[in-house]
Amino acid sequence: MVNISLLEKSIPVAPIKIAALESCAQLASQVDSHLVKFRKELKSHNPSGVNFRGYTEDSFLIDCECPRFGSGEAKGVIGESIRGTDMFIMVDVCNHSLTYKICGHVNHMSPDDHYQDLKRIIATSVGKAHRINVIMPFLYESRQHRRTKRESLDCALALQELVQMGVSNIITFDAHDPRMQNAIPLSGFDNFMPTYQFLKTMVASIEDFKIDNEHLMIISPDEGAMGRAVYFSNILGVDMGMFYKRRDYSTIKDGKNPIVAHEFLGDSVEGKDVVIIDDMISSGESMLDVAKKLKDRNARRVIVCTTFGLFTDGLDKFDEYYEKEYIYRVITTNLSYRNPELLTKPYYLEADMSKYLASIMDILNHDLSVEKVRSTTEKINQLLNRC
Repeated sequence: MVNISLLEKSIPVAPIKIAALESCAQLASQVDSHLVKFRKELKSHNPSGVNFRGYTEDSFLIDCECPRFGSGEAKGVIGESIRGTDMFIMVDVCNHSLTYKICGHVNHMSPDDHYQDLKRIIATSVGKAHRINVIMPFLYESRQHRRTKRESLDCALALQELVQMGVSNIITFDAHDPRMQNAIPLSGFDNFMPTYQFLKTMVASIEDFKIDNEHLMIISPDEGAMGRAVYFSNILGVDMGMFYKRRDYSTIKDGKNPIVAHEFLGDSVEGKDVVIIDDMISSGESMLDVAKKLKDRNARRVIVCTTFGLFTDGLDKFDEYYEKEYIYRVITTNLSYRNPELLTKPYYLEADMSKYLASIMDILNHDLSVEKVRSTTEKINQLLNRC
């Protein structure tokens, strides 16, 4: 078990419990299985023999739900005692597969609906739980992270609201702009990256995947993803390149300025595998355009790595580009909802984050520094040595 020597020298803040909203039920079940295994393993290594209340359980998941009235209104319900517990509430605000009825009509749940349900569960826990932590892999409204004109700053408002409701820690992954934490400078906010899981998936699943400067290059699809690409390329010891987007700022389409062209900056990609790394695939339009431009420059294989695969315009274009060999593999994490159709695609690979998330929760419950799990440089170097 990771960090077992560190954990056995500390004590938990309180008995841990996981309140998983329906949007995040599958991921929470996987996390729970890992956490149960961690705790049983740690107990067997505990030389003191001290048995903390609720430290080992068959499951840490609790019964919670947000039933709705016919009008579409809802309420949060927790079906068991949570007094004195260290609560971890898990929500996936991007899960559009869930529906509810309003006056006889079927509505798909939006991020706003999921966020309201999160607040309902928090409201049922405040004053009873010892501490409340929110695990929101895709940070709500994180794409609206800055103000360029007279417009709302929804992510900042949401973070402040959660803190005002009594949330102690907010855990997210690959935030679109981690500077959003400046909205709550006196509260806990942790942003984790799936870099190691991406690399592990590529090494295990892609044939003839060579990690050296002659065979591999990391690509940033735009200026915003530069930090991710720089870290990845530096730790692997390979070159990187980047595209920058030329936009038409005179018009707005679907809430954003349309992209006129992608311009490339970097060395030759000819004959190399290229890894495009970003935080999300939304419609996928810009990602596919970048992939095509790389193939036009005679890249060997184009591998796309994104934390969140939203695929808001469906998968038809990705199928087409795969058939034309513009893309070779698409890797996303299991931190957000994925259409079941995606899981059947020959080009899709999953980077499983459940064990990593369980480790993060375990560390936080023991009130230890999260840098032990945030920094994956040592694990990546160990993986590279085994290749």
